[in-house]
Amino acid sequence: MMDASFCVGRPSWMADRRRMKTSSGFQWLLSSFVLLYVVNQVNSQKKGAPHDLTCTTSNLRMWDCSWKAPAGHGALYEVCVVNRFNSCYPSVKTSIKIPALSPGDHEVTINPLRDVRSSISKFVLNEENISFIPDAPEILNLSADFSTSTIHIKWNDKGSLFPHHSNVVWQFKILHKERMDIITLVTHNTTLNGKDTVHHWSWTSDLPLECATHSVRMRCYVDDPHFSGHKEWSNWTPPKNISWSPEPQPKALPLDRVLLVGSDITICCVTREKIVSALVGNKPYPLIHLEGENIAIKIHDISPSDSSGTNVVFVTETTNMCGTVFFAGYPPDIPQNLSCETHDLKEILCTWSPGRVTKLVGPRDTSYTLLESFSGKNATFKRAEDPQNGSYQLFFQIIPSQEIYNFTLHARNPLGQSESTVLLNITERVHPHTPTSFKVKDINSTAVTLSWHLSGNFAKSNLLCQIEINRSNSVQELLNVTVRGAENSSYLVEVGKLNPYTNYTFRIRCAGESFWKWSSWTTGERHLTIEAVPSKGPDTWREWSSDGKNLIIYWKPLPINEANGRILSYNVSYSSEEETQSLSEISDRQHKAELQLDRNDYIISVVAKNSVGSSPPSRIASMELPHDKLKTEQAVGIGNEIFLSWDYDPNMTCDYVIKWCNSSGPGPCLMDWKKVPSNSTEAVIESDQFRPGVRYSFFLYGCKNQGYQLLRSVIGYIEELAPVVAPNFTVEDTSSDSILVKWEDIPVEELRGFLRGYLFYFGKGERGTSKMRGLESGRSDVKIKNITDLNQKTLRIADLQGKTSYHLVLRAYTDGGIGPEKSMYVVTKENSVGLIIAILIPVAVAIMVGVVTSVLCYRKREWIKETFYPDIPNPENCKALQFQKSVCEGNSALKTLEMNPCTPNNVEVLESRSVVPKIEDTEIVSPVTEHPEESSEADAGNPVVVSYCPPIIEEGDEAGGASQVVYIDVQSMYQPQAKPEEEQESEPAGGSGYKPQMHLPVTSAVEEAPADDDLDKTAGYRPQANVNTWNLVSPDSPRSTDSNSELVSFGSPCSINSRQFLIPPKDEDSPKSSGGGWSFTNFFQNKPND
Repeated sequence: MMDASFCVGRPSWMADRRRMKTSSGFQWLLSSFVLLYVVNQVNSQKKGAPHDLTCTTSNLRMWDCSWKAPAGHGALYEVCVVNRFNSCYPSVKTSIKIPALSPGDHEVTINPLRDVRSSISKFVLNEENISFIPDAPEILNLSADFSTSTIHIKWNDKGSLFPHHSNVVWQFKILHKERMDIITLVTHNTTLNGKDTVHHWSWTSDLPLECATHSVRMRCYVDDPHFSGHKEWSNWTPPKNISWSPEPQPKALPLDRVLLVGSDITICCVTREKIVSALVGNKPYPLIHLEGENIAIKIHDISPSDSSGTNVVFVTETTNMCGTVFFAGYPPDIPQNLSCETHDLKEILCTWSPGRVTKLVGPRDTSYTLLESFSGKNATFKRAEDPQNGSYQLFFQIIPSQEIYNFTLHARNPLGQSESTVLLNITERVHPHTPTSFKVKDINSTAVTLSWHLSGNFAKSNLLCQIEINRSNSVQELLNVTVRGAENSSYLVEVGKLNPYTNYTFRIRCAGESFWKWSSWTTGERHLTIEAVPSKGPDTWREWSSDGKNLIIYWKPLPINEANGRILSYNVSYSSEEETQSLSEISDRQHKAELQLDRNDYIISVVAKNSVGSSPPSRIASMELPHDKLKTEQAVGIGNEIFLSWDYDPNMTCDYVIKWCNSSGPGPCLMDWKKVPSNSTEAVIESDQFRPGVRYSFFLYGCKNQGYQLLRSVIGYIEELAPVVAPNFTVEDTSSDSILVKWEDIPVEELRGFLRGYLFYFGKGERGTSKMRGLESGRSDVKIKNITDLNQKTLRIADLQGKTSYHLVLRAYTDGGIGPEKSMYVVTKENSVGLIIAILIPVAVAIMVGVVTSVLCYRKREWIKETFYPDIPNPENCKALQFQKSVCEGNSALKTLEMNPCTPNNVEVLESRSVVPKIEDTEIVSPVTEHPEESSEADAGNPVVVSYCPPIIEEGDEAGGASQVVYIDVQSMYQPQAKPEEEQESEPAGGSGYKPQMHLPVTSAVEEAPADDDLDKTAGYRPQANVNTWNLVSPDSPRSTDSNSELVSFGSPCSINSRQFLIPPKDEDSPKSSGGGWSFTNFFQNKPND
C-alpha cells in the first residue's frame, strides 16, 4: 500500500502505471495528474493536514483505510471519494472501512471538520496498492488419537466472506510446548466456494503424543485471481495445545505398533523416575531427553519382527522397568494366481496364493474378502491352520440363473491393502469331483458295461468322460464318451471290441462339456472277460528222430488273444490216403507228441481246446524233400535281432519256416521256429532268449507240394564277444635257434564269436619274473605274430639265441575282442658250434696280437734299445788310466794303488752270456796271486797291497766274458780310511776318490770262455781288468765281514763316477753262479746272423 502523500507526491509514477493500462486516448489525463500532484504537495505542506493514507483488505469486500493526523487534532473526519454518489463517510478515528473500489485510480479526500486550521488532504487510491491480508483462521476443534499418535484439526474457511472462488493454502505448525521447537511445518490446499465450509486435517506424529506436549498453530494464504494487489499470509493463530492426563506408573509408548519394514520409529517412556538405559531386544540404544524425566529412543531401518514382535525395555534407576512391543512387517502382496471354478455347479471355489509373506500373524495378519460386483454379495476368508499347497481358497454360493461373475479379492492388514480381480463364465469352469461307485459288468466275451456316480447339478449340461483301458503287456487305450448330465445321478457306458478271457483294468474321469479340467481318475478296476472259442490253431513244426523211425510234432502255446480262454488239452491226429488216426488228448502242459510213422506222406493236425470249444486245426506235412549240399554261412545280428534274406522262389507254395537253436549248448538242437508267408524274401529273427556270445544255428525251410526242403544253413551271433579262454598250446620241439609250438581249437561255447585269428607274442624272459606287459604297445623286445590262417595249428619261431629263456604268449581273438592269454617259458638248447667259435676267436686274436707285437718290436729293436736301454760306456775303452804293459809284466808285485779296507755291498747282475755262468751275490776279495785257485786260498787276516795294472786285454782274459749289469747305489758303503803319509803323498785323490779296478783273480765258474769276436761285440759293460783275476766273495760271508781279513773289497768295477753294483743279489743258498741265464735285454742285443 501507498500512503496518500506518496501517491499524491508522485503523480508522474502513478501516471506511468496508469498509462500502461489505458489506451493512447487518455493521454490528456497526464496533465491532470501533474496538476493534482502539485496541489497535493502544496496541501501537504499545510500545518495539521492528514497524511500517510494506507488501505488493506481481509475479504476483498471492504477496505480498511487509516491515516495519520497531527497530535491533539481530529475528533471528526469526513472521507469522500470524488465522483461517487454518497461517497462521503464520517469517522471519529483516523481509520475507516469503505467498500472495495473498482479497479483504477480513485481520488479520496479527508477533511478535518472541527479543526479550521487544518486543510483538506487529497489522495489517489488504486487496487494495486491495496494489501490482501486474510484474517487468522479459527480452529474449531483440536483433538488427538493417542493410540495412533494422530492430531485431528477442524476449522471453518469462512468462504462466504469472499466474493470469488479462490484457492487457499493452509499452513500448520506443530511445536513442542516446553521449548517451542518446531516439529514440522505442513501445508494443506483447499478451495473457497462462496460458502462457509468446515475442513478437517490430520497429522500423525513419530513421537507418541503422550511423550511431550504438542501445540498447533495455523495460517492461510488466499490466492484470488481477480485481485491485482499485494497478497500476503494471514497471521498465525494462537497456539492450541493437546492435553492429556499422565499416569503415575511408567509407561512405554506406543503400544503394539505395527510398522513397515525399513521404516523408523520413536519410542518413549513417560515416567517420573530417571531412566538409565533402553534395550531393543538385546541391543542398547542412546537416550533422547524430552519433557521432565520422559525419555525417547529412535530406531532406524527396522528389520522384520518375529511372530511375537520386537521387545523394547526401559530401565529406571530404581530398577523399575517399562516396555512395549512393536511388529514390523510388510503390506499384503497382490493375490497371485486368482482362479475360480466349480466342482458341482452349486458353489464356486476361488483359490489364490498370498505372495510375499507379510511377517505379521494373529490379529495383524492379512484378511481377505471376496466381492462379486454384479450381485453385490461378498464372502470373507476364514483362515485355516495351514494353507493347502501354499494357497488359500474361499467358497462362494452360486446365484441361480447367473453365469457371469466378476470377483474382486481384497487383501488388508494394518500396513496396507491390495486387490486382484477375475471375470468368468462359471459354466466354462467346471471341474467335477472324482467319480465314485465305479463298477464293471460283462455283456459278452467282447463287451462290458461301466457304471459310476457323480455328484453335482449337471442337469442342464453334458459331461465329457474319458475311459482308460489297460490290457496286460499292451499299450493303454483311451476312449472318450459324452453322457447326458443329471443331478446327483449315476451314469452307464458300454465298452466293446474287447478280447475274450483277457484281464483289463478300467479307469474313468470326467469334465464339463466346455472343457476346463479333468477330474481325478477313479481307482483302477480289474476285470477278466469271459472265454470264447480259440480263434486259431497252434503254431506247429515237426522233426524226424535221429533214427528216422519217429516223427516228433511240436507246437507253441496259443497267445492269450488267440486262445480266448484257458487251454485244457490238445488233440493230435495224422492222416494219409489210406487212413486217419487220432491220438488221445494231450494235456496243456505238454507241447509235443511223438508218432511212429513210416516215410510216407502224412498230414498231421493239431487242435487246441478250452471250456467253450476247439480251435481250427493246424496242419503240417511230414515229408522232407531232399536238398543239395549246403554251405554253412555266417551272420552277426544287430541289437537283439538277426536278419536273414533269400531269393524269391515261385515254387514255394506254402510258407517258409526258419528254425534256430543254440548250437553251442548241449542237448538236442531245437529252440524255436518262425513261419513267414511264401511271398516273403526276408525275415527278422527276434527272441528274448537270445544272448550275446552264444552261437545259434539257423535253418531256412521252404514248403512246396506239402513238403519241406532245407534251403539255407546259417550260424550266427546276436553279438560277438571276446573268447573266455586262451588256446591250449604246447612246445613240440626246441633247438638252439628255434621253437616249434602247437595249439588246439577253443570250444565253441567258450569262443563266443567267429574266430578271426591268433596273436602270438614271444620275447626274452625268465620264469618267476613279472609277465609281459604292454604286449600291444609296440615294445621293441617283444615280437608279435598275427596268425589269420584258422587251419594252421603249429608255428615255428626261428632266429632265436641258444640257451636263452623265452616267454611265449598265445591269445585268440574275434570281432568282439581279444581273449585271455596263456603263457609258457621255454629255454632254447645250447649251441656247441657257437661255444667253440666263442673260444677260438679270442685265442686267435691273442695270437695275432702277440705275433704282430713281436714283429713290430723286432723291427724297431734299435729304437727300443736306444729309448729304454741305452749303451753304458765301456771302461775298457777308457785310455786315461792305462799303463804300459811292460810295467805290469816286469813286476807283478809292484804296488800301483793301495786299497783301504771296506765292506763291499751286493752286485746285481741282470744277464750274462749263455756260455758264462751267472754270478750272483759274489764276494769280492783282494787277490794275492794271478790265479783264481790261489786267490781263493789266501789268508784273510793279512792285508795285501795290490799294485795297479792297466787294463790290458789278453786272449786268456777274454774267457771271463762280459756281463750286462744294473747299478745299485753303494756310495754310502765307502767310508774314508786313514792312510800312511807316504801313501797320502803318492795319491793326490782323497780316500773317497776313484778306486781303480785291479787285476784280481776271480773264482771261476765258467766252463768256456766266449770267442774273441763275440766278446768284442758284446753290448754290455766291460770291466777295466781281466775278470779272471777277481775273487768273488759273498758280502754276507764271514770273510767279508771279518775285520781281521787281509782281503779287502776291491770296490766297484766301474768308472770314477759310478755308484752302482754290477752283480744282482741272490739267495744265500746259491753263492755260486749257475751259468749265464736268459735275460730280456738279450732280446735287444745285436746278434750275428739275425
